[in-house]
Amino acid sequence: MAIQRHIEHSTSGATLADLLERILDKGIVIAGDIKVKIVDIELLTIQIRLLVCSVDKAKEIGVDWWVNHPAFSRHQQEQISDSLLKIEERLAKMEASTSTPAPIGTPNALPTHA
Repeated sequence: MAIQRHIEHSTSGATLADLLERILDKGIVIAGDIKVKIVDIELLTIQIRLLVCSVDKAKEIGVDWWVNHPAFSRHQQEQISDSLLKIEERLAKMEASTSTPAPIGTPNALPTHA
């Protein structure tokens, strides 16, 4: 009499959504280093560290750099927009105050040297 055995996979019953939920809940760290060397002289080193988790988990483990980062601050973005608007206004005033040069061939045109 032959005994039938079923192969059970570790991912059986788990969907992609389940896997993503588990990764975001627990977190996953991917780390790697890339080094470029020529004749034992290190020319370039790149260290890559990637943390994938939910925002709540990140705050729980103390990773919250985006909270006070100026690029993600609404106040900082408003200041940049205001500064840009002022620069554009000043540029428009400067352009309006300078006269445009007369076309070549008219009596007021500046001579050009070859």
